[in-house]
Amino acid sequence: MNELAELYTLLDHAEGILLYISFVIRFLLPLLAIILVVRCARSLFSDFPEDEVWGAVETSDGSVFRLTHFENTVGRAKNSDVYLDVPSLSPTHAALIRSDDGTWKLHAIQKKHTIYHNGHPVMDPVELEEGDEIDLGGEKLIFHALSEEDERRQAARRTKPGSVWRPAGLLFVLTEFQLLLCTAHWITAMETLNLAIPVCFGALIVMEWCYYFFMRALRRLGFELEILAFFLCTIGLSVVATAAPDSLYKEMAFLIVGLLAFLCLGWFLRDLRRVRALRYPLAVMGILMLGANLVLATVTNGARNWISIGGFTLQPSEFVKICFVFAGAATLDKLFSRRNLFWFVAFSGVCVIALALMSDFGTASVFFIAYLIIAFLRSGDIATVILSISGAGLAGFMAISIKPYIASRFSSWLHAWEDANGAGYQQTRTMMAAANGGLFGVGAGSGRLYKIFAADTDMVFGMVCEELGLIVGLAAIAAFAIMTVFLIRSARTARSSFYVIGASGALAMMIFQIMLNVLGAFDILPFTGVTFPFLSKGGSSMLACWCLLAFIKAADTRQNASFAVKLPKKYRKTAKYYEDENENAEGGTEA
Repeated sequence: MNELAELYTLLDHAEGILLYISFVIRFLLPLLAIILVVRCARSLFSDFPEDEVWGAVETSDGSVFRLTHFENTVGRAKNSDVYLDVPSLSPTHAALIRSDDGTWKLHAIQKKHTIYHNGHPVMDPVELEEGDEIDLGGEKLIFHALSEEDERRQAARRTKPGSVWRPAGLLFVLTEFQLLLCTAHWITAMETLNLAIPVCFGALIVMEWCYYFFMRALRRLGFELEILAFFLCTIGLSVVATAAPDSLYKEMAFLIVGLLAFLCLGWFLRDLRRVRALRYPLAVMGILMLGANLVLATVTNGARNWISIGGFTLQPSEFVKICFVFAGAATLDKLFSRRNLFWFVAFSGVCVIALALMSDFGTASVFFIAYLIIAFLRSGDIATVILSISGAGLAGFMAISIKPYIASRFSSWLHAWEDANGAGYQQTRTMMAAANGGLFGVGAGSGRLYKIFAADTDMVFGMVCEELGLIVGLAAIAAFAIMTVFLIRSARTARSSFYVIGASGALAMMIFQIMLNVLGAFDILPFTGVTFPFLSKGGSSMLACWCLLAFIKAADTRQNASFAVKLPKKYRKTAKYYEDENENAEGGTEA
């Protein structure tokens, strides 16, 4: 009897220690989340991308305009790269475009005004050489190419590290967050001894460190965007560990595939010639996927957006997002062509109409917002945007009138508490759970919201706030806010309009999804049933999010940060010498 009593005493003592550890972890997780997000923000915003100079043009009065992009506009619009205050010129008259091999070409954007190159009219793109004369409506320009020595020095200078924080230091903070979160879940699920929890969290930690060492081997130092994505995926893994622990291995597998897709797409985006060749085939593929969805998918919860293949359920509309961004982004030589814009408008219309036929109006609205962003960036025409919004408003009114499923969603908007056990059931429970979690949450795996339908997808922000607290939830939103500000800052130095437009369209999709997910769950916007990028459970969503992140990464032109910026082979040896000199001068540390 004494031995049994001692055993019970030891068990009670051990249980008390575990409860104390769980209590401490509740307060450490928000602290680490704040540190991680703030450090990533400081690193991104302190290392401002410097201008690259690839050539210059000299006017007849001796003024010199530096060409700081691969694609440069010439015209009387004040936002032109080469601004000429000449009434006879069009706002965007011509373009000077550099290829990866260093070749420059002159493109005539406005065909109605003749452009002369060395006295010959320009109808098709013509190659430029040092000292060539360009005549634009009587205004003469002299083209100057960057010398090989200056280009070599510029390429070498860009190898100097610029991050404020060591990438390894950021990963250490993230690893601590993941270990604590894993420990909290393990303690909560101690009775079931679910080995999937430590295995999957451990696999995530190993994966991100392997990625770090792989990129360091390629002399890449800017990992802030990826670290923010890993942070979001960690929270998403926590959601799955609570709501669907049996799906942990599947979720982790999709996460690994998503990272591989991110690397493959990032490598593919390095070559704009490859990208241009694939735009139209991907647009056709997107339409075919939506068509297959309409034919093969079954209606689930009022929407026809899931296809079951070999025991796996896929959501084709998530993959169409990637095709949509590819089709929408354009290089400067195609940017001002009305024919190209017309085809993109037609493609966008097909996508939105197909999603409306599936009754997936949440995803349709996400595509429409991305269309507005891309259309404005491509044309600069606010009238096109206003006309599109008017047409969408009319289509939305007709959809609400015809589709009772959509009408019921709008009828309960802002009235969730009036029918708390009916149409407003999900929103009211989400709001109560978030309020119950407070700032620090009730503990990982200790929430109750996961019991309601779609808690780990459409209501995932409420789950995060309940278990991990409002601070961690806001940190997840802040991660996307940081990406947005960084993209706006990076757009000025992006080498190609394709990267700017692609990144803007990709980020617009994710930001609008977050707005619909969070505000819809709290009855501030109509509930549309879209996912929260990286956080919501689902393999299709995870794959799409990593691929969209590749577009954002491609717009990053910081020193040794983006895999989309490749160094010419003839400069790599010199650049490596300068990199070694920089590390020796700074003691191997980063600024």
